Amino acid sequence: MSDATPVPLSPARLVSFRFHGELAAFLAPARRDRIFEVRCAAGSSLKHVIEALGVPHTEVGRVLVDGRPAPLERRLCPGERVSVHPHAARCGKPCPSPPPRLIADAHLGGLARLLRLAGFDTLYDNHIDDATLVATAVRERRVVLTRDRELLKRRDVAEGCFVHALEPARQAVEILRRLGLAGHARPFSRCLECNAALHEVSPAAVVQRLPPAVRARHTHFSACAGCGRVYWEGSHWQRLRARIDALLAQARAAPQDEAAD
Repeated sequence: MSDATPVPLSPARLVSFRFHGELAAFLAPARRDRIFEVRCAAGSSLKHVIEALGVPHTEVGRVLVDGRPAPLERRLCPGERVSVHPHAARCGKPCPSPPPRLIADAHLGGLARLLRLAGFDTLYDNHIDDATLVATAVRERRVVLTRDRELLKRRDVAEGCFVHALEPARQAVEILRRLGLAGHARPFSRCLECNAALHEVSPAAVVQRLPPAVRARHTHFSACAGCGRVYWEGSHWQRLRARIDALLAQARAAPQDEAAD
């Protein structure tokens, strides 16, 4: 036999896969919404093969092998049938308290700002590199938010969310739903600029930092414990309040309820 003669695939090394729901978006078009076979090297784990097909391990909610639940560390055997499912969105079901701390990558500034507005501890630095982001997430046990699937495939990333939406408001609803955060929202409890906690202060404590018109019209103020920024309930506050209330209402609603509207 010539060296150029192709060697036929051995059926004994093939494993069948089917990816469900939003996981299909990570696959090559020819593999979406159908069962397909993959030739696996001996000893390959579910995690290794699933990520080689394009799906980050953080996006996998449940795996069934021949109909039985299996961990991602499980080694595959020839002829098995694998069914991979995404995480179920929690929508109105709140996550266990306290809510998770978050870290957004350098391309998700709009999302980070909205999550801070809702009161969630969300780190963001538009100059952060991937290695620093992952190290921070590991050290502080934060959930990584990103649209970079390769970042989520890193071994050290224990928890993360691939953000499918492109527009910040839709991104916020997506993350609030997936993580069940809406029930834990505390709007205007964090600084939009630096993420530190806000605390109520007396007018006298911040009077020198306020424009004259604000001093005359307002009596309730909050200050950032990190950068010192002062907040008050002006017209801009009212617009932001209406915006975050709308996003939280969307997050609590089931997707089919939105379609009915």
